[in-house]
Amino acid sequence: MKIAVVQTASSNDKAANREAVRRLVAEAARERPELVVLPEAMMADFAAEGGSVGEQAEALDGEFVGVLRKAAVEHGTAIVAGMFERSCDEGRPYNTLLAVGADGELIGAYRKIHLYDAFGYKESDQLTAGDVAPVVVRIGAHKFGLMTCYDLRFPELSRALVDAGAEVLVVPAAWVRGPLKEHHWTTFLTARAVENTCYVAAAAQNGKKYSGLSQVIDPQGIAIAAVGEADGFATAEISAERLAEVRKRNPSLQNRRFTVTPR
Repeated sequence: MKIAVVQTASSNDKAANREAVRRLVAEAARERPELVVLPEAMMADFAAEGGSVGEQAEALDGEFVGVLRKAAVEHGTAIVAGMFERSCDEGRPYNTLLAVGADGELIGAYRKIHLYDAFGYKESDQLTAGDVAPVVVRIGAHKFGLMTCYDLRFPELSRALVDAGAEVLVVPAAWVRGPLKEHHWTTFLTARAVENTCYVAAAAQNGKKYSGLSQVIDPQGIAIAAVGEADGFATAEISAERLAEVRKRNPSLQNRRFTVTPR
């Protein structure tokens, strides 16, 4: 199965972002992937510190999701992308990942659990955390676990997703630049792949605020496709055979003696 990870920076212009989605999915679709992964907050960028994304938020039947559904059908590919979804708190929506099938149907929605209250930023001022529940969707012959950006720093979530059947961890992100932050990003992506003997597909925002470095990592921690700092996309083939081979050689999931439970 071929998947594509797309790298770009969104803005606060929602119409321009929707047009970017149309263009970027069309470009990636030339490689005929079965899944295109777009970054976190693709619908609209985060507000400045002290600001609000409440007015930018949409429902799951809004314009942004409509564009995703139409693009999926037009190009015959599933799509995962990030948006701000209205919640019961008008000023603090959810940071949501949408998974849309190649038929245009909504097959999953993951509301970010771990909000980025770190490194001098407080995402919980702008957003509401989702319920603690892993979200796994089937696309083609594979199962994909959804997680967002800061979730990478919590290995318990990735393990819960793998326990729920995920063979690939899909990680849209807007990973903020900063001292050692790019090192953290690549280290966590590799660690999540190795410790879970699974694939990781990460699509990140870039530009002045965010790190870029989108990539696909195989179950042995090898980056099999990558984008640097510029806009673009990368494609990679994933296979059940490779997954089984690695898990036979390194049966760490079978050998563990602890389970993960939410608190």
